[in-house]
Amino acid sequence: MRWIAGTVADTVRETADAVSLRLDLANWPGHRAGQHVDVRLTAEDGYSAERSYSIASRPGADHLELTVVRLADGEVSPYLTSVLKVGDQLELRGPIGGYFVWEAADTRPVLLVGGGSGVVPLMAMLRHHAALGHQGAMHLLYSVRTQQDILYRAALKGLVSDHRAVTITLTREPPSGWSGRRGRVDSVLLSELGWPPADEPHCYIGGPTPFVEAAANTLVALGHKSDNIRTERFGPTGGR
Repeated sequence: MRWIAGTVADTVRETADAVSLRLDLANWPGHRAGQHVDVRLTAEDGYSAERSYSIASRPGADHLELTVVRLADGEVSPYLTSVLKVGDQLELRGPIGGYFVWEAADTRPVLLVGGGSGVVPLMAMLRHHAALGHQGAMHLLYSVRTQQDILYRAALKGLVSDHRAVTITLTREPPSGWSGRRGRVDSVLLSELGWPPADEPHCYIGGPTPFVEAAANTLVALGHKSDNIRTERFGPTGGR
């Protein structure tokens, strides 16, 4: 798989620490909702660093969108979130991955469970679902620490419809006036917001490894088949 050049067409500040990069790509082969790309930065002295980032844009969108969260001790994310500007170029390789993807042919209910930046590939699925006018049910359960950490706040509201639902839960003390959910993703929340195991929903879980493992184990304990659960683990070294 070869590297291709991507030019920054726009940057969108999502939170104090997160930026979405909208890229123009030459000869992009197209992607599936849930895939990711490798990004390579090369310094003047020839030193290079690579990181993987999930794709936030839907298949067929005008731009390829990557959302990057700045890590204080990161090697790549500080540059992507604070230095990179419109007109700059990046090297990308992809798309990558065929397991953690949602396809339009899937007519069963879909439960998306995201923790922190693990919501990024799930956003691609939601956007794809909306663009298709898909009649299947899709529900995103999104867990973040604080209201200030919510990615795509306005965009998520715009995606809610009769067929798509979004529930955000804050794991830390919510601000005054917060009317949403509080607490971690647990069996009570998953039972209340998800579909019963008998409906055999497809479940996609993205986030830090402890979050993903806890959510997946809880779904299995509730009676969901492990074959219907797909996971994507994110970590500081992976970048996504």
